[in-house]
Amino acid sequence: MIVNTIYSTWRQLLTRLPRHKGPLLPVPPRRQLDAARGMATNLAFRLSNTIQATGRPPIPQAYKWAESYVPTPSRPLLDMSQGVPGVPPPAAVLDALESEAANPANCGYLPNAGTPELRRAMAAEMRDTYGADADVGPEDIVITAGCNLAFVAVAMTLADAGDQVILPVPWMTLTMLGIKPVLLHTHASEGFLPSVDRAAELITDKTKAIVLVTPNNPVSPSGESLTRGQQLINLIASFAALAHARGVALVLDETYRDFITTHAPHHLFSPPSPHPAAPSADRPWRATFVHLFSFSKSYCVPGHRLGLVCAAPAFAAALCTALDSLQICAPRPPQAALAPLVPALRPFVRTTAAAVAHRHALFRARLPERWTIGSQGGYYAFVRHPFKARSAEEVCRRLAVEAGVVTLPAGFFMPAREGGEVGEEDRWVRFSVANVDDRKVELVCERLAESEETFGWDLD
Repeated sequence: MIVNTIYSTWRQLLTRLPRHKGPLLPVPPRRQLDAARGMATNLAFRLSNTIQATGRPPIPQAYKWAESYVPTPSRPLLDMSQGVPGVPPPAAVLDALESEAANPANCGYLPNAGTPELRRAMAAEMRDTYGADADVGPEDIVITAGCNLAFVAVAMTLADAGDQVILPVPWMTLTMLGIKPVLLHTHASEGFLPSVDRAAELITDKTKAIVLVTPNNPVSPSGESLTRGQQLINLIASFAALAHARGVALVLDETYRDFITTHAPHHLFSPPSPHPAAPSADRPWRATFVHLFSFSKSYCVPGHRLGLVCAAPAFAAALCTALDSLQICAPRPPQAALAPLVPALRPFVRTTAAAVAHRHALFRARLPERWTIGSQGGYYAFVRHPFKARSAEEVCRRLAVEAGVVTLPAGFFMPAREGGEVGEEDRWVRFSVANVDDRKVELVCERLAESEETFGWDLD
């Protein structure tokens, strides 16, 4: 339930926000920022303060480091930075996409909420995922142009400039909506799981939502034990109860829900729940819960930009007002292509999840002893590097430039720290196991072991 994934970014600044006499966030002078970020400095106008105060996307930064590495046939560049599917979609999906893209009927607009056929298919799919008693219908579902845009639209629908949203750390979000992120710190000693008690202490009269990612990214690995799974289900239920009691929304990004292979992700859709704190007859899910989903990972179609919001019809109607300014409608051909195929794609989805679980296990088995996994789940592993007094950014830069291993430092998903000594939270590196095969996982682990010798740094 850690917001660092899925590239879930509340990034749009719309004209509905009130004008501000000064910057929403403290910003250095324009030319200083432009120079630091490699942006053009010959503009006759000033860029948005919120854009200038927002950190750069992390993947291009890592790839910039990798440009200095000279690969050879025997030592290729190994990329474990980005969470992209490692396989294409099935041939049936590719054929349907081709056919529907060529269909003139799919060149027109759709209703904001998406095609009725895909909404019905996904409601049925959610009952398969969360249980036959899951109370979800097509009227609860809105299709979006990707899950990033779903986050933007949900944020716009929930909160105004100056309102607050609670986000666990590490994260990948810096709002450009004038909404204040309130940081819910997580700790390696707790498996980077968010604390309900700490979240409760952060709620104020300006709090509009608690945002979590579940299954945690990276926590809650595929194939986890039922005991661990039940703990996480209970934790989600407790957050739902907190949100209901305090009158705020609980927004769950469940992009990685299909990578849980042993149990339902949670029981929030199915009152009465086996967990006493979960929504029941007097706490229906529609009063509090907003569910987000991405088609990119489960169906391996990230380039076709489809996401989903599941929420109360009253919320969905308000959401469509925001969507009409952002997307009008999500891309029509992929909606038409996927709608009739979704039930038949379940074996593909499960096979893909099993393959990711296998690579997680292989990574755990081959990782050098001094490199410690703090959590795994979804596509990712959070790993503590063994170099004393060295930040993860230093380590990741050298891994890319000298060892040809592209990863991301955890600092890319956290607020910037002001100088000082390297702390425990600065030593974590994120690895993606999704877009590499078994042999590449093994090679990465071999090069990590080599780095302990070649970097010449003190080790734990």
